[in-house]
Amino acid sequence: MPPNLVAATVRQGLFTRIVGRRLLYYPELSSTMDEAGKLGEGDTEEGAVVVAEVQSAGRGRQGRSWVSQPGNLLVSVLFRPSLDALPFISIIGGIAAARAVRKVTGLEANIKWPNDLLIGGRKVAGILAESAIAGDTVWYAVLGVGMNVSLDTDQTEEIATFATSINAAAGQEVPRADLLRQFLMDLDALYLALAQGISPIEEWQGLLSTTGQRLMATWGNDTYNGVAEGTDPMGNLLLRQDDGSLLTLTAGDVTLSGN
Repeated sequence: MPPNLVAATVRQGLFTRIVGRRLLYYPELSSTMDEAGKLGEGDTEEGAVVVAEVQSAGRGRQGRSWVSQPGNLLVSVLFRPSLDALPFISIIGGIAAARAVRKVTGLEANIKWPNDLLIGGRKVAGILAESAIAGDTVWYAVLGVGMNVSLDTDQTEEIATFATSINAAAGQEVPRADLLRQFLMDLDALYLALAQGISPIEEWQGLLSTTGQRLMATWGNDTYNGVAEGTDPMGNLLLRQDDGSLLTLTAGDVTLSGN
């Protein structure tokens, strides 16, 4: 899809107040996260959106690389939230991605804590949030979303066992511009609500596929086993361990561990 078509299609039907004030498209970047971060270090208004066709150094959580091929969605959005709103930036990103998939394709998407978007138990998108804070002031935050739209996961060995694409799940080619437009509009609405003190946590909890499941959670060199009882009001995972104690995890990776 030519870059002018991406810009024209999104702008033509993008009805937002903050997200999308500035829309930048690049045929190739090292990282949309890094590019949005550079904007954040300057005086660019929040709501700027960076879209790339291909990334040469895209990344996911904990520094993992992100498989990048043409035909997918690689998007980062610049925010300048309050300190109270900052913990929810990743959460509203996940909700907006799930809403966009449902509205455009009719498919129901779930979230595997903390920030993987799944369809039928297979990953279709990852969400990443990074921020710069000075004292008790948030300088900026960047929300990044990588969504597999046309990616042939069977041909990509490192993700073939657990990932899929929107097109594969839908059984047809889904217009990327429609997904991007809907994602940005829902993200805008969620961010505006967040600024008004409306927590997104209830909707996010309803999307979680991990609640009630027996999990193995890892963070660094530590491993925990138990049943996920949901999250606290800040989105931290509540894990009932085998000894009966309740563990609160602020970050980590989870995998289903069976009975």
